Amino acid sequence: MSPASDGTYSLSQFLTKTAETDRPGDAFELENDKMLEVKVRGRVWSKLGAMVAYSGNLSFKREGMLDGGIMKALVRAVSSEMEPLAKIEGQGVAYLADQAKEITILKLQGDAINVAGHALLAFEDTVEHKIAMHRSAAGMVSGGLFSVLLRGQGMLALLSHGRPLTLRVTGGETVYTDPNATIGWSENLTPQLRVDSSLKSIFGRGGGETFQMAFQGEGFVVVQPYEENMH
Repeated sequence: MSPASDGTYSLSQFLTKTAETDRPGDAFELENDKMLEVKVRGRVWSKLGAMVAYSGNLSFKREGMLDGGIMKALVRAVSSEMEPLAKIEGQGVAYLADQAKEITILKLQGDAINVAGHALLAFEDTVEHKIAMHRSAAGMVSGGLFSVLLRGQGMLALLSHGRPLTLRVTGGETVYTDPNATIGWSENLTPQLRVDSSLKSIFGRGGGETFQMAFQGEGFVVVQPYEENMH
């Protein structure tokens, strides 16, 4: 239905326009580009605090991403990038969103992807997840210390400020990205975290030393048109 010439809707028009759409099948479904519907039939993992509504018989439990109090403390102290997860269990439907970021659903079919912690919204229980720690002084300072390697069969949802852009990484050419704008990269790539004060005026927010992620090899890296504030 179209709104009136002044852009207003009647109540019935508004309810029709914003009503949920129910398409049977996949566990993950976009209600719109910033709202994810998750059909829970057992267990699903989501970013802590991302649930905005739910129906059915569901329980929610906070789960740390890493084992061991020292590592958890390190994450809290050094990197705001690595968020804890919520374990959603039961039978029902949950609606997830995060700061009006755009959501992209990926379906893994035996393959894998590395995802920056701030860019991971949810994934099915059939998807294996493992923390990757990038050992670098630059990474510890910039907050780009951890990512999540997701592998297997199932669906996952990525977050981005704006539409993400995928850059190909090919042999012989290095792709450099801002850690605060990087949301994912292919499994076979291992980024090198570097610092270069000469680029502070053109790369990143500027002011002080500039941290970069350098990707070499064959694969891809995904960036967003926005720099996360990791501090």
